[in-house]
Amino acid sequence: MGGFQVQATGTGRGAAMKAWRTIALHTAVAAGFMFLLQRYGLSATLESSLLWAIVFGGCAAGLAYSQANR
Repeated sequence: MGGFQVQATGTGRGAAMKAWRTIALHTAVAAGFMFLLQRYGLSATLESSLLWAIVFGGCAAGLAYSQANR
């Protein structure tokens, strides 16, 4: 059954800003979590913790972006 789907989030500038805000929030939370886990939970060096935070935050941003554009 081919059909027409309507997004529940709405359209326009407001929905786009909400999507980017959600992506930024996911990125910041994931990076912060990984930094704290590496630095204090696993006693890693500062450089290693920052590197893992950047990588993990980037992955979270990619996943949030793909979910926001479904």
